Amino acid sequence: MQPRTFWRYLAQERKAPGIDKAESVLRSFSITEKAIFAALAAIFAVSALLLVAKVSASFTVGVPERGGELIEGIAGTPRFINPLLAISDADRDLTALVYSGLLKATPAGTFVPDLAEEFTVSPDGLVYSFTIKEGAKFHDDTPVTAEDVKFTVEKAKDSALKSPRRVNWEGVAVETEGARNVTFTLKQPYAPFVSNLAMGIMPKHLWENLSADQMPFSSLNIDPVGSGPYRISAVERSRDGIPHSITLRANRDYALGEPYITTLRFAFYGSEKSLVEALSNGSVESASNLSPASAKAIEGKAEILSAPLTRVFGIFFNQNENELLAHKEVRKALAESVDKASIVEDVLLGFGTVADGPLPPTIAKEAAASAASTSTPGLSAFLKAGWKKSPEGVYEQKGKAKGAASTTLSLSLATANVPDLVESARVIEEDWKSFGAKVDVRVFEPSDLNQGVIRPRKYDALLFGIVIGKNSDLYPFWHSSQRNDPGLNIAMYTNAKADRYLERMRQATSTDARQSLYSDFKKEVDADTPAIFLWSPDFIYAAPKKLRGVELGEITVSSDRFAGIEDWYIESDRVWHAFAEGRDRIEEK
Repeated sequence: MQPRTFWRYLAQERKAPGIDKAESVLRSFSITEKAIFAALAAIFAVSALLLVAKVSASFTVGVPERGGELIEGIAGTPRFINPLLAISDADRDLTALVYSGLLKATPAGTFVPDLAEEFTVSPDGLVYSFTIKEGAKFHDDTPVTAEDVKFTVEKAKDSALKSPRRVNWEGVAVETEGARNVTFTLKQPYAPFVSNLAMGIMPKHLWENLSADQMPFSSLNIDPVGSGPYRISAVERSRDGIPHSITLRANRDYALGEPYITTLRFAFYGSEKSLVEALSNGSVESASNLSPASAKAIEGKAEILSAPLTRVFGIFFNQNENELLAHKEVRKALAESVDKASIVEDVLLGFGTVADGPLPPTIAKEAAASAASTSTPGLSAFLKAGWKKSPEGVYEQKGKAKGAASTTLSLSLATANVPDLVESARVIEEDWKSFGAKVDVRVFEPSDLNQGVIRPRKYDALLFGIVIGKNSDLYPFWHSSQRNDPGLNIAMYTNAKADRYLERMRQATSTDARQSLYSDFKKEVDADTPAIFLWSPDFIYAAPKKLRGVELGEITVSSDRFAGIEDWYIESDRVWHAFAEGRDRIEEK
């Protein structure tokens, strides 16, 4: 057959055998029969598609894909994207993404090697030895070395820099051996020390020529170079030079693997109110550290995720400022008259958990349950002490000396001008008034409360929260050595047995030992009632439905939400089982 003839042959219109008969039959159908036939054909097509989808689901598996962009809003503006100087939530959020440490905290609360290839801890708990991964490098392609680690730690310890991290490194000696080995030596065992090793490592070659006075003013604080999962791509500033948006790109060379989400863009807002408005109108897709009221306001417009915060809010008594509070029966009676559950439900809108001890319930776990109070009910002891209600419904105690004036149950309650705290203070005020106490609620701006009330210990009772952290170290908050400023023992609690338990908890290397010691410590606190433990709040994160793979563990600061950022994803695909080996699978819903 000639080529031209062949192409004409192919171009000729053809019909499969039987098509003419089928068309003839269809033309012979009535309108009703045609409608029935069309319906049956549609059912057949849909069934075939469903069957194919089911077969595909059986032989394929979902896997995350790299790509996508997440736009997140933050209330506040970053000043120090720097692991040694970060002080605000905005600072810490970006620092957690740009920098990485020898270790990395996981959402499960454990620590895994990050820049470190391996590490060991000496049997006595004094020496921590690390080997840095070969090939670990900063965003400018400079290798991460042991000298970078030593430089970062020494700068953290520099009193002239005034780093918030300084207290974590006091008394710690750091030595290097070669380019990849670094050793930390402690003066005494300190189990929570491991959390310090997640501190971001700074590139010595970019910072070493800056003095402690110059470091806060360096442009590297806003355009930093780290070794974390993301690198700074663009910084957009206002006319005043203040950043209003920062874009980050995934770091392909990140020690734990390139993150799935390609782009993170952060927009900064002056208040939570403006941030919530941006969430509502779609200007941003996600936001963290929201108040319960804000979370309720955007329900339906974003997915609301929550996780326990490692904080405990309570009422801390100052027995030195108000003599009445030096009496245990008074403290216990006041404690028993507060309805904690109503605060969690009505003020926190359910975003919290009732607390019954110095540790958040999620951290205390079995230890909290086993440390039940053995003290007697406060009201009976209170009444036995001679307290009686006046006609006005306020408790009074007659003077012991003849002719002495009666004492009225009266106290003040100080707190910060923060909506949840102010509303909670009003609930407590009503509870105490209903019980029979005169209460004066005093609200201060946060800075004024810290400087003029807390530091000089000028309060009868203080409604406040303490940040415990994942290391569960209660020493700074309850040891008698910390009862005066700058110590954090705001209840000014003094108990020799409790001190010993706290000291041993710091050195205990096993979870069981720490929990046992906590149980013993809590029994002492329950018996003494230096404070009323009220609630442990939830961390609230609003996220778009497109965002998957998010796992929020216990949160100490808002940046902890990024503990598993390399596993977050937006894009996904389905592949045959044989090709999914070695790739992360998507959990089937």
